[in-house]
Amino acid sequence: MQKSGLLLAMIVAAAALGAASPQAQEGRTAAAKAALCAPAGCGEVSSGRHKARKARKSRSAKRPAATQPPPKQEAVERTPYTEQDAAAAIVPGLPDVRFFADSVGAFAEALPRERGPWLLLSSGGSSGAYGAGVLVGMSEAGKRPDFSVVTGVSIGAVMSPYVFLGTKYDDVLRDSFLTLTSADVFEDASRADSLVDTWPLKDLLVKRVTPELLADIAAEHRKGRRLFVVTADLDSERAVVWSMGAIADHGGEAGLKLFRQVLLAASAIPGVFPPVYIDVEANGKKFQEMHADGGVFGPFFAGPPSWLIEAASDPLPVSDFYVILHTKLVPEFDVTAGEKIFILGKTISAAVKSGAQAELALLSAAAKRDGIGLNVAYVDSAFRQPAQTTFDQKQMTALFELGREQGKNGTAFRSQNPRGEAQTKQ
Repeated sequence: MQKSGLLLAMIVAAAALGAASPQAQEGRTAAAKAALCAPAGCGEVSSGRHKARKARKSRSAKRPAATQPPPKQEAVERTPYTEQDAAAAIVPGLPDVRFFADSVGAFAEALPRERGPWLLLSSGGSSGAYGAGVLVGMSEAGKRPDFSVVTGVSIGAVMSPYVFLGTKYDDVLRDSFLTLTSADVFEDASRADSLVDTWPLKDLLVKRVTPELLADIAAEHRKGRRLFVVTADLDSERAVVWSMGAIADHGGEAGLKLFRQVLLAASAIPGVFPPVYIDVEANGKKFQEMHADGGVFGPFFAGPPSWLIEAASDPLPVSDFYVILHTKLVPEFDVTAGEKIFILGKTISAAVKSGAQAELALLSAAAKRDGIGLNVAYVDSAFRQPAQTTFDQKQMTALFELGREQGKNGTAFRSQNPRGEAQTKQ
């Protein structure tokens, strides 16, 4: 892949996941222009960028001349299957660990029997550091609810196991952001199905998703709590909800493998990161489904779309929704550079933000209709900490500390009581 190809992957990944949201575009633009201009020379650049470019040239000069790029990975050969097969497909040995997100009956069956507060974690890439900070701050203040249901989309999915397990895993939750770099997530690669390879993230999940972690999640699942992670089934064009507690309760190598696969799939931005192929069977045949980032269908998950539009016959067992959006909600002006990488990145960034606004409006109406409290946290419009790289540790630290302070002093969540009156959650 050419340098511009890797840059495209980084910018699209950042925009789609919120890792380099509009507040970071100034720093991103400078770094991107330096990278684009380096081969041909675009005139004057800052001394810092000049030094960075010289350093990259120096490292390149040390590489052996005979070094060749790895061969391009060809497209995965798929086994054909039908829509009827898809509807009946199960994971071998784990038949009751997932359901389509638009299935009201399956959703109701998977829910806890006891009523309690739910936490919905959104997409947002490295901006997930904000949500981590909010929750850690709430723990420090002794104000963190014992959530009966936790749902996660994209980065919200990846962080959700630690969040689900509560204060015991706060240190791990914090460190998973404040020590993360892009090298821990992806690497430039020549693939037919994506712009980069996420084998580093796959290896990281092997280290972090341990039998001990699954045992802790299984114990909470048996108490009646639920952890749901969303992926996009690209073959069926439907969102799939995975009951991670049910997978953990199954245990063994099969449960461990599937748990890791689902988290990897949940963060796989289509076309940028490789999709994840999950082995299933139906009607006497075995095949693989193609799964990717659940953010394709919305930035967070509260329930089937039909419930958001029309009340269910049985009320959901939820007293309050707590939604953490790892993004800002207001538009921000910035002149977009004319190259396609910036146009695509800015377009995706705007689409993600508008998607969050639309889904939040639907949830607000449904919560008001059913008398459910709604509490929403999102990155303040005044936040300013430009990212110089993807997964910039300075920006993630600033986001974490912003969330932590708000979580401690009770200002993170803007609340709406069942009558629709807005207020700050104390």
